[in-house]
Amino acid sequence: MVQGTVQVTHGGSSRWRRRSGEYPTLAAALAVAGDGDVLSIAPGTYRENLVLQHAVTLRGPEDGSGSVRIAPLDGVALTLRASAVVQDLYLEGQDRAAPALLIEDGSPELSDLRVSTHSAAGIEVRGPGARPLVRRCTVENPAGVGIAVLDGGGGVFEECEVLASGQTGFSVRGGGRPRLERCRIHHSTGAGIAVTGEGSGLEALGCEVYEVRGAGVQIAARAAARLTDCAVHRTSADGVTLDTDAVLALAGCDIHDIPENAVDLRSRSVLTLSRTSVRRFGRNGLSVWDPGTRVDAESCEIHDSTGDYPAVWVSDGASASLDSCRVHDVPDALFVLDRGSAVEVTDSDLSQVRNTAVSVSDGATARLDDCRIREAGTGAWFRDHGSGGTLAGCTVDAVQTGVIVTKGADPALERCTVTSPAEAGFYVSAGGRGTFTACRVTDSSGFGFHVLDGCRTTLKRCHTERCARGGYEFAEDGPVADECTGDGSGPRQTAQPAAGGLAGVQTGARPQAAARSPLAQPAPAARASVPRPADPERAGAPEAAARPSDAVLGQLDGLVGLDSVKREVRALTDMIEVGRRRQQAGLKAASVRRHLVFTGSPGTGKTTVARLYGEILASLGVLELGHLVEVSRVDLVGEHIGSTAIRTQEAFERARGGVLFIDEAYALAPEDSGRDFGREAIDTLVKLMEDHRDAVVVIVAGYTAEMERFLTVNPGVASRFSRTIAFGDYGPGELLRIVEQQAEEHEYRLGEGTAEALLAYFTALPKGPAFGNGRTARQTFESMVERHAGRVAQLSEPDTDELTLLFPADLPTLPAPC
Repeated sequence: MVQGTVQVTHGGSSRWRRRSGEYPTLAAALAVAGDGDVLSIAPGTYRENLVLQHAVTLRGPEDGSGSVRIAPLDGVALTLRASAVVQDLYLEGQDRAAPALLIEDGSPELSDLRVSTHSAAGIEVRGPGARPLVRRCTVENPAGVGIAVLDGGGGVFEECEVLASGQTGFSVRGGGRPRLERCRIHHSTGAGIAVTGEGSGLEALGCEVYEVRGAGVQIAARAAARLTDCAVHRTSADGVTLDTDAVLALAGCDIHDIPENAVDLRSRSVLTLSRTSVRRFGRNGLSVWDPGTRVDAESCEIHDSTGDYPAVWVSDGASASLDSCRVHDVPDALFVLDRGSAVEVTDSDLSQVRNTAVSVSDGATARLDDCRIREAGTGAWFRDHGSGGTLAGCTVDAVQTGVIVTKGADPALERCTVTSPAEAGFYVSAGGRGTFTACRVTDSSGFGFHVLDGCRTTLKRCHTERCARGGYEFAEDGPVADECTGDGSGPRQTAQPAAGGLAGVQTGARPQAAARSPLAQPAPAARASVPRPADPERAGAPEAAARPSDAVLGQLDGLVGLDSVKREVRALTDMIEVGRRRQQAGLKAASVRRHLVFTGSPGTGKTTVARLYGEILASLGVLELGHLVEVSRVDLVGEHIGSTAIRTQEAFERARGGVLFIDEAYALAPEDSGRDFGREAIDTLVKLMEDHRDAVVVIVAGYTAEMERFLTVNPGVASRFSRTIAFGDYGPGELLRIVEQQAEEHEYRLGEGTAEALLAYFTALPKGPAFGNGRTARQTFESMVERHAGRVAQLSEPDTDELTLLFPADLPTLPAPC
């Protein structure tokens, strides 16, 4: 067949006189073709606008002799209005007001098409009669939408790829309802998948959305979708968003490596998750807002946060339910706040939580049944008036403080056990209430139950064992205890009678059930011998004596790189030390402003240096404790007028005697602030720094340009922070040294050629906004250890070298460039 011609093979019996023919153009061939005919197109470029109105077969050469390009100068390249078959074609368009391929009617079958275009859409399915089957097609459209299904259209898309879209990768609106199977959508400038409008829906099975400059999946305006066994990762915005009565079900999905919220819901949206993993997210794993908005999660896992925000955030009257879920390796596990907000957690694990596992505030409620909380700063904290709920049959293990109740909160706890807390098992202060029934505390390093002045707390049938400071510490007024017992270990257990008599708190061996009888007042000497526990709000402050400054500076010098940072800190330390000596000699000492600004990219050691700086100041006697309290916007900014000042004051109080480190401080002053309460946090902080200038050192940190803007938002900010220390990015050699340190610490060795391979790897590694500096080096080492384990596990009897040597083959592959 001559290049640039079209051969028509007629399939109808009425055309027996001319079984086939050859035509110079596609338009001429289509003019004579009817249902069942086959149009075989010779290789070449056809500058035609094609319209298929019959059930014909349109195909390129099957022998691989060349490609068929349909590339008109404007308009739609190919329009289908019948159940045609289209195979092995290249479609190109140049009209930004029209799609390259338009399907308006019928159930056409499209396979192995390549749509590479600069059009309004690569493929558009429009109208209720359009139901295509699209297989193994690739769409690339830097000028617009990849694939659009609208106005009641539908169809099935199997093993398709949508890449490099200038807007949304796959868009559904106007009542469209397609199905996607094993499709890949990536490198779009807008959302990966967007479903919008009442009646619009989408079902996706085994699909992947990644490398998207926007949200991965957006469902909005009463649309609905279901994703099964899908993956969403490496987006620049939220992973999945729902807004305005949207409905989404995720089953067996994996959402990971998201810099913002992994899943964000608002305005009465409903999300159902099952067997879904949410990991490595920069803000919240689940962010749930507004009355009527709800999340139901079953057998899900939320873990490995890369930011400083709660894993699950429920506020403004929203609700969430977690059943048989795991939340671990996060700064905070579950925050529920605002009146009307509620969570229910059943048979779930909350573990390895750096701060608070469950936080309930501003009138919200939480119900936890048969849950397990392990390795957290605080197990559960009911913070203020109106906040409450229930904990039933829960265990709290290896925490700083088990349960805290403050400021009028009134939860009910039943059959809960706190094991091995570093401070109190249950701590009630500042007018907190609470009812504790059949609760236990064992192996506490502090008190079992510690109830401060004015707290009308009720304890029934509670028990303590092996509490170092005593089982019960009560104020003179408020608490009532009934049939509570303890084993008498540690200093004498003390409890002072509440108004109307305190009943049944006893020491020694467990007594028989006793009638209500008041305890005798303990002798003053005995009471004085029992040290009061540290305030849980200042948990983390070191109890041991501060290390000498030389030892801390030696540790600072041992950090990889950061030469200019080390010089700045030493210069500051020298100024403080000399000033102290001048004062001792009766001389005037120069005033040294100790508050600092740290600028630089993530992973450059800002938090580590801040912690060491606090220790240095404590060793010099400048600070009382030198501990570090790390906070970010979410810890300081409230949702209502007045709540921000309270939160900021609480954070400042926790840092008293040490360092308050505010990461990403520029987030307190967003450029488009509107009614944002972040400015209130800044104003409060500036006043506190002035009123308590010797009590706390404040360090604010973040990206260089953003921190320069932050210093201009309040006239007092720049004057409080007179010194800025810049943290530069690590070079390849420094990253290699971090990996070498990690290997030595974990008893691994770098085999022959591995150091050189690592140096080349770090040199070639993209240094974009997601580059994590020291964190990247540590993650590289962890990946090498995983690959090493997969390799060595296949050996029957590995020797010591095989168990410890890491080789170039263990390096992870370099990420593909965006």
